[in-house]
Amino acid sequence: LGSSAPTQRYFTWDEVAQRSGHEERWLVIDRKVYNISEFHRRHPGGSRVISHYAGQDATDPFMAFHINKGLVRKYMNSLLIGELSPEQPSFEPTKNKELIDEFRELRATVERMGLMKANHVFFLLHLLHILLLDVAAWLTLWVFGTSLVPFLLCAVLLSTVQAQAGWLQHDFGHLSVFSTSTWNHLLHHFVIGHLKGAPASWWNHMHFQHHAKPNCFGKDPDINMHPLFFALGKILSVELGKRKKKYMPYNHQHKYFFLIGPPALLPLYFQWYIFYFAIHRKKWVDLAWMITFYVRLFLTYQPLLGLKGILGLFFVVRFLESHWFVWVTQMNHIPMHIDRDRNMDWVSIQLHATCNVHKSAFNDWFSGHLNFQIEHHLFPTMPRHNYHKVAPLVQSLCAKYGIEYQSKPLLSAFADIVYSLKESGQLWLDAYLHQ
Repeated sequence: LGSSAPTQRYFTWDEVAQRSGHEERWLVIDRKVYNISEFHRRHPGGSRVISHYAGQDATDPFMAFHINKGLVRKYMNSLLIGELSPEQPSFEPTKNKELIDEFRELRATVERMGLMKANHVFFLLHLLHILLLDVAAWLTLWVFGTSLVPFLLCAVLLSTVQAQAGWLQHDFGHLSVFSTSTWNHLLHHFVIGHLKGAPASWWNHMHFQHHAKPNCFGKDPDINMHPLFFALGKILSVELGKRKKKYMPYNHQHKYFFLIGPPALLPLYFQWYIFYFAIHRKKWVDLAWMITFYVRLFLTYQPLLGLKGILGLFFVVRFLESHWFVWVTQMNHIPMHIDRDRNMDWVSIQLHATCNVHKSAFNDWFSGHLNFQIEHHLFPTMPRHNYHKVAPLVQSLCAKYGIEYQSKPLLSAFADIVYSLKESGQLWLDAYLHQ
């Protein structure tokens, strides 16, 4: 090649795989190699989520997470350093080429069918039902007084508001309602900030990592309670036992889960951590939105309950909401495969870590359609009212490639959380006692 012509650099998968550490980080999208060593800190979706794919092919997560790919690609040009050598396969050997190709065809079909387009009326009605319940909670105390029964009824209504606003902020956070990121972000701030009192940036930071590498220890923050509080998954539990590690009596974890799981997560941990997160990371816009929630709560309930009463109500609401949130969010993942990142293809990593709960009007409402967790994980920007339409297509893809597609009744899914904790606790104990 002449020295005047810009040389096209070619790389092998081995060279890419070596750039997965703290010093250098490369990733591959559509056979093009990008250097994200500096950029990961400026990545709008967060530094960690993009770094979890350093040294790997990131084509499918790239397609899954971004709604305006043309715009994103313009920013990526400055990061481009070359491409895979012509003799190199498009994916690493740990990934199933036929499955990837067929899933990409499925994604194109889904887009042609219009399943990535949201019905705005659906989300508007959802927001209205949350606001009506919020008003009903206040009216309960205003009309019936503040004795125990109206107080508890108000708390139940407010926890329903909080849980349902949690599912709605999830929709905006995933950019699944509007076709532009700007409107999704604005409504996300309103719902999570003003209606729930939490920072949007904290949710993005945690949740996108979970989607990028679900149930991958060290990459999915949702399983960070391993090993300090719980021994999770068969593989990691045995490993923990063999290394004679014991931070808790894990063989009893299916019992103490009822103490430190559902009742404690929101009131004792999230409630304080969100303020630390917003202040520590200087997320002042998020903090301002959060403060509007607490100001509104104080102004509307102080005349009825006084300061002590408000604090009591607030913690009862967080306590009830915490149960709702933990059971629904853990039922799809905790009973599934948990391991370190094995760099599997997009479909395999999502299906190994995820299961569904049967469709019904109640289950859809109660879980914010996260009973269709498999479809949500494969297509995170898909509006939730379309999950059930794509489900048969996903099922047939799984059947063709011999991948288990699990769907179960709601109460079975709850019970499976406890059973899986009991099983992994026992596996830990056996490995721990074994000489």
